[in-house]
Amino acid sequence: MANFDNEAAERRIALVTGASRGIGRAMALALAKNGAHVVALARTQGALEELDDEIRSLPGTQAPTLLPFDLKDADAIDRVGFTLHQRFGRLDALVAAAGLLGPLTPLSHVDPKHWQDVLAINLTANWRLIRALDPLLRASRSGRAVFFTSGASDAAARAYFGPYAASKAGLNALASVYAAETKNTSNVRVTLVDPGPIRTRMRAAAFPGEDPNTLPTPEALGEKVVRFCGPEWTETGLIYDFPRDALVAFVRG
Repeated sequence: MANFDNEAAERRIALVTGASRGIGRAMALALAKNGAHVVALARTQGALEELDDEIRSLPGTQAPTLLPFDLKDADAIDRVGFTLHQRFGRLDALVAAAGLLGPLTPLSHVDPKHWQDVLAINLTANWRLIRALDPLLRASRSGRAVFFTSGASDAAARAYFGPYAASKAGLNALASVYAAETKNTSNVRVTLVDPGPIRTRMRAAAFPGEDPNTLPTPEALGEKVVRFCGPEWTETGLIYDFPRDALVAFVRG
């Protein structure tokens, strides 16, 4: 475990998007277990309250802050930045785990609304989070940003995954640029994570014939990824390949 009650004996403040289920939920629990105060963001109030109950039941943890809203609400993202500034004055970790699979269909059949929804959640919302939260990450002594990519973003992308693949390729570029911009001008460090096949609802929707019991759990991923949120992690511009348990540079220089 990373165990990062931070240098000044203050809890690290960690914002997790998509925190109500899957990878986001696993990351929220891992961060809480490691001493962070979790700011949990998701659309579903009931699922966030279930997360709240589970975090409160863990020994030595602090009740999370719950933010129930849709990441397509750009004004709400801006308000989060203001709220965190008012309450904490900084943000120590951004874990952008929210994602949307979208339709699995030929590109020529994709409805424009579905295209816009996938890009809004997987790409635009992450840019807006950077825009709103960059000053708070820079205010931390060790700001960390973690984004989740996919093998679908590769040049040899799978057919029918058009909106999802395009959004994740865009996210890779976004994270790469942010890592390059912060590398020499701040204490912010950026990591991309490729979970690979993982036992989530999104994976089940994409590959309905697959046996989920053959896949690693989000909790197993969370235990590996939580280190990238702590002050002891000082690398930036790396992609973590969970299936291979390997780190590869995605930023030159």
